Amino acid sequence: MALIITDDTLSKAQLSADELLVDLACYLYDKKRMSMGQARHLTGLDQISFQKELAKRDIYIHYTAEDLEKDLQNLGIEL
Repeated sequence: MALIITDDTLSKAQLSADELLVDLACYLYDKKRMSMGQARHLTGLDQISFQKELAKRDIYIHYTAEDLEKDLQNLGIEL
């Protein structure tokens, strides 16, 4: 199934197609429906640019204590 949003609809919303795509990707990431990589891939943005878009929307990066432990293990650091 394809989603078609007309130029007229985008114009009325005062959005470009790219802006709508970034908004959608940020929303899906925030709701944990997409990973950071999936959402970033949807937008075509690099990691830092996507993180800046999240910050503009006050969306925090999902990073748990378990993620920190895994990162520390990967670095060879034990607590």
